[in-house]
Amino acid sequence: SALGASRARLAGEMLGEGLVVAFLGGGIGLGLAYGAQRLLIALAPRGLPRLHEIGIDGRVVLFTVAISLAASLLACLIPVIKHAGAALGTGLREAGRSLSDSRQRHRARAFLVIAQVAIAVVLLVSSGLMIRTFVALTHVDPGFTAPAELQTFRVYIPEAEVKDPVEVARMQEAMLHKLESIPGVTSAAFSLGVPMDDNNWHDPVFARDHNYTDGQLPLHLFHFVAPGYFKTMGIPIAAGRDYTWDDLYNTAPVAIVSERMARENWHDPSSALGKQVRIGNKDAWREVVGVVGDVHDDGMAKDVPSPVYWPTLAANLMGDAHTQVRRGIAFTLRSPRAGSQVFMNEIRQAVWSVDSTLPLANVHTMDYYYTRSMARTSFTLVMLAVAGGMALLLGIVGLYGVIAYSVSQRRREIGIRMALGAQRSKLVGMFVRYALEMAGVGVACGLAAAFALTRLMSSLLFNVKPTDAVTYVAVSLGLILTAALSSYIPARRAAAVNPTESLRAE
Repeated sequence: SALGASRARLAGEMLGEGLVVAFLGGGIGLGLAYGAQRLLIALAPRGLPRLHEIGIDGRVVLFTVAISLAASLLACLIPVIKHAGAALGTGLREAGRSLSDSRQRHRARAFLVIAQVAIAVVLLVSSGLMIRTFVALTHVDPGFTAPAELQTFRVYIPEAEVKDPVEVARMQEAMLHKLESIPGVTSAAFSLGVPMDDNNWHDPVFARDHNYTDGQLPLHLFHFVAPGYFKTMGIPIAAGRDYTWDDLYNTAPVAIVSERMARENWHDPSSALGKQVRIGNKDAWREVVGVVGDVHDDGMAKDVPSPVYWPTLAANLMGDAHTQVRRGIAFTLRSPRAGSQVFMNEIRQAVWSVDSTLPLANVHTMDYYYTRSMARTSFTLVMLAVAGGMALLLGIVGLYGVIAYSVSQRRREIGIRMALGAQRSKLVGMFVRYALEMAGVGVACGLAAAFALTRLMSSLLFNVKPTDAVTYVAVSLGLILTAALSSYIPARRAAAVNPTESLRAE
C-alpha cells in the first residue's frame, strides 16, 4: 500500500496465492484419494456394497476443482476484506521485529484449530457409535448356524412344463435326493425362500382360541418349507416336530410357528402344540405341530418377526381349496464346500439329471445374505471412519502447525526466558499446555455438537444409544492424547533455542 498498490491489486494477489495453494492441495488430495481408493478395494471391508464400482471419474475431478475453488475463495475472503483496505501504516507497524504477533492472529489460528478438533470429535464419535453398532450386530444370533457353509440357489418349474402340483413336489423331492448324494453335503432342503432374501410376505393369521375385534389384523411373516429345512438351516425346534413327506403328499392340515408367535399367543412354545391357526375364513383350521427358534428374517439390525411356516404342498390354504405347490423354490445345502465353483458344477449336474431345462438362479451362500443385511451399517461405518480419520489428521496438522509457527515467532521471547533461567522442560510444557487448551476447547465444542447431531443417527444404531458414554469418553481421551503428542515435537524445538544466538539476531 505504501508503494502505491491499489486495493484491487492487493485483493488479486491474495486470491491468486489462495488459488495456487488450493489447486496444489486439491491435486495432492486427488492423488491421495486415488491411492486410498485402491487400498480400500484391496482391503475389501466386509459388507461394503458395490465396492468395485467406486472410482475417480470426470465428475469427481470436476467436483474436486469446484470444491478447491470454493475453499480458496472462502479462505481468502477474510484477509482480503481485512487487509486490502487496511491503513497504510498498519502492516508496517505489525511487521516490526520487536513486536509479537497480534492477539487477533493468535485468536484466528486458535479458532481454526478448535474448529478442526471439534469437527474431528463429531465424526469420530459418529464413527465410534457405528463401530459399537457393528460389534453389537456381530454378537446377535441370526437364528441359523454357520451361514458360510450353506449354499443356496433358486429353481422354478413352470406350469407349462408340469401342471400337476403333486408331480411338481415329487420332482423337487427327486432333485433334493440327488443333491443330498453330492460328496460333502451333510443335509439339504428346499423352501420358498431363505432368511434375509426378501422372498416372503406378511398376511393375517388367526388362532382359533383367540377372539379378534373388528379391524384387528395379526400380521405374520409367511414361509413355505419342506421337510428337513430346519435341520439344514440349523434352526432349533423348540417344541413338537418338523414336517414329514407324508404331511406334504397327504396335504395334512398342519402348521409350524415361530417361538415368538407361540409366546405372543400362548405364552410358551409347548403350550402352542395342538392349537389351531388359519389365514382366512375359507381356510381349514391347521394344527400347530411344531415350534421353531426365532430367525432374523428382516436383517440383523431389526427385531425378529413372528413367522408361520406352511408346507410347500398344501390344500385349503389362502382361500383356495385346491392343492397348491410352490413352483419357485430355494434349495439349501449344508456343506464345507459351499461357495466353490466345483461344488456348484456338481449341483447343476444333480439338478439337470432330473430336468435339464431348468436354470439355476440367485446362487449365493447364506453368508452373502447375512453380510448384505449389515451392508448399510458397514457402508456408514467405513465412510465415517474415513471422514473421521481425515478430520483427525487435519486436527493433528493444525495443532502441529500452530505450535511450530508459534515457536518460530517467539524465538526472541524464548531466548529471553532462557537467559533469565527458564528450564527447558518448562518451555516445552508451556507450548504443550497451549495445545492442550485449544484441544480441550475443541473437544468440548465437538462433544456438544455430537450430542445434538448423533441423535439423527438413531435409525442406524443397534443396541447403542446416541449418547453412549464409552464412545464419548474414548474419543475425548484419544484426541487429548493426540494433541499432546502432536504438539510435543514442535514444543521441543523451543527448548533447542540458543538464547545467545536468538538475542544476537535482534
